[in-house]
Amino acid sequence: MKLNPLESVPQRGAVLAWALYDLANQSFTLFINTLLFSLFFKDVVVGADRPGDGDRLWSLAVGGSMLVVVVLSPFVGALADIRGWRKAMLLGTGLVAGTLTCVLGALPAGAVVVAMLVYIPANIAYQLGENFLASFLPAVSTPRTIGRVSALGWALGYAGALVLIGVALAAALVLGWESASDWRPLFVFAGVWFLLGIAPSAFKLHEPPRARGQGGAALAAARQVGRTVREASRYAQLTRFLLAFFVYALGVQTVIFFASIVAKEEVFTDPASQLTKLTLFMGMLTVLAGVAALGTARYQDRVGAKAVVVFFLIVWMLSTGAIALARSFGPIPEPLFWVLGAGIGLGIGGIGTSSRSMVGRFAPRHKVAEFFGLWGMVYKLSAVVGVMSFGFVKAGLGIDVALWVLTGFFGVGLVLVAPVRETAGVRAARRTEREFARGEALRGGPEVGLF
Repeated sequence: MKLNPLESVPQRGAVLAWALYDLANQSFTLFINTLLFSLFFKDVVVGADRPGDGDRLWSLAVGGSMLVVVVLSPFVGALADIRGWRKAMLLGTGLVAGTLTCVLGALPAGAVVVAMLVYIPANIAYQLGENFLASFLPAVSTPRTIGRVSALGWALGYAGALVLIGVALAAALVLGWESASDWRPLFVFAGVWFLLGIAPSAFKLHEPPRARGQGGAALAAARQVGRTVREASRYAQLTRFLLAFFVYALGVQTVIFFASIVAKEEVFTDPASQLTKLTLFMGMLTVLAGVAALGTARYQDRVGAKAVVVFFLIVWMLSTGAIALARSFGPIPEPLFWVLGAGIGLGIGGIGTSSRSMVGRFAPRHKVAEFFGLWGMVYKLSAVVGVMSFGFVKAGLGIDVALWVLTGFFGVGLVLVAPVRETAGVRAARRTEREFARGEALRGGPEVGLF
């Protein structure tokens, strides 16, 4: 068994810097979007005495920021391709997100408007940065290593999450910070962690070759996106996959933004141990997600990304369906919740890296940032629809109905991903690359390096 995951991987320094960015932004994913700030926003900023308002306002903050990202993603992705700004965009969004994360630590109780004015741009910057990070995947890998490199980034991100969980657990056990009002220093820590972790990317990542644009950059970006939409029939497998991805990502995004809220309200109800149990639960999810990501790295390039996606969608559907079924009979028993949560942890780690790898396989090299911009647009749109649907259903119809809606997202996604043909999608991308290279040679322009 190979102990060094970078063994036989070209550009080791660039791959490591790219993966460290995944580690850095885990502080925002974990402390802000998943574990701490969602509860802080609902219980401290909005007030624990207004649970329905907390669900709705959190859904609006998440959905509003994601809607902006949906609009911007394909255009800033194409613009980055044309102007050669991918690295600048990656670092710039990281700086904005990290800085505003520190500001979240200064929020007073009841400052709903201020909290939304800080959180929304921070989440926009973080989510756009995720797109640009993903767009570097084909540049730091090869067709033979793309699955392994993608999984390495995911796994290193989960390793960072484990360290962050250890910090939160120490805050709970050593400092006694069980109450959400005590968590402000952890938001500052998360911001500093983010800012320090993106530094290697500034030195080791190199701007990939840029695409040729005509006219002004903004106009060229719009034209490039328009061409991709008009030529969608050439990327039929990508289109089918993105539709399926949108549906099952409704569920993934809902779990990311509502996991702590549901666990606190339905299972870990003792205020004296909530942060401790929530942190341990997230720790279990993180460990299992890392295991799934590493397992995916080992087998994905052999069996194909689609097979991995299908497997983990089944895991997701069984896990969330069992939680919904258990809740329909009354409060969810804590031991059962831990067992079913294990399936969710495996699903998080496996579905993320395999989905990202699938898009990387379907993306022509000269349209990488644009295609990952489209992928990001679909993923963020799923947050707008999924998180707001779950939040408003939970507030209006109750948790039982909301959990069955969540399970349905994964079931329908599984049905939609079945017709996707991975090999045909890869062939279409390679064919487009050859046509682009021939066109560039005829025009006398610089040839974009292909796989």
